[in-house]
Amino acid sequence: MTIRVVLADDHAVLRAGLRALIDAQRDMRVVGEARDGHEVVTKTVATQPDVLLLDLSMPEHSGLQAIPFIRQQSPGARVLVLSMHEDLACLRAAFDSGAAGYVLKKVADTELLAAIRAVAGGKKYVCSCSRELLAQASLGFDLSGADACEDGASALSKREREVLIMVAEGYTNRQIAERLGVSVKSVESYRTRVQEKLGLQTRVALHRYALARGLLRSDGLAEPDLPTESSPA
Repeated sequence: MTIRVVLADDHAVLRAGLRALIDAQRDMRVVGEARDGHEVVTKTVATQPDVLLLDLSMPEHSGLQAIPFIRQQSPGARVLVLSMHEDLACLRAAFDSGAAGYVLKKVADTELLAAIRAVAGGKKYVCSCSRELLAQASLGFDLSGADACEDGASALSKREREVLIMVAEGYTNRQIAERLGVSVKSVESYRTRVQEKLGLQTRVALHRYALARGLLRSDGLAEPDLPTESSPA
């Protein structure tokens, strides 16, 4: 069986290199390319591939924002994230959104083909250099072929989500309390629950998670000048 692949990345040179690598395999064939978040949805729906190789950060809509639409309209397409971010927040956000695999761009030349074959075969795949993150976080992902992961963001209440966004934007607990009209102690409680539900303990990690989930108004994944964890909240 030939594994049909769609490539989604905004860098044409990278897409060309990936296409050459994949098309050189006897059991794989690139059937489409996309350069932004809008095009990836339409191209995947049109071609119905076995595997969508998806960059997280693209113009129009982020890759993470596109995954739910792709899973709904192309349920047979397994999403393999190809990312430059060696980061637990982005890794977890990808699986929360419905990805079947996560490979860093720096190891794409050695692990990508194995990852494509794994996810096409119904398995989960995390590249070797990211597996330690999963082990450290004790996230309990089944990497042997389970089809779904719990969506941490969907487990948040409306108020917890509001607190997550404001913490990620750099507001202190007191500023958040003033904006929401609640006590600082209440904000601290909401923040603690958010951290427990998402398994993320630092402000920077919360920022990366919120940004990767498309909750913040930004086009990139760069971090702002956030207070350090030792700074007063």
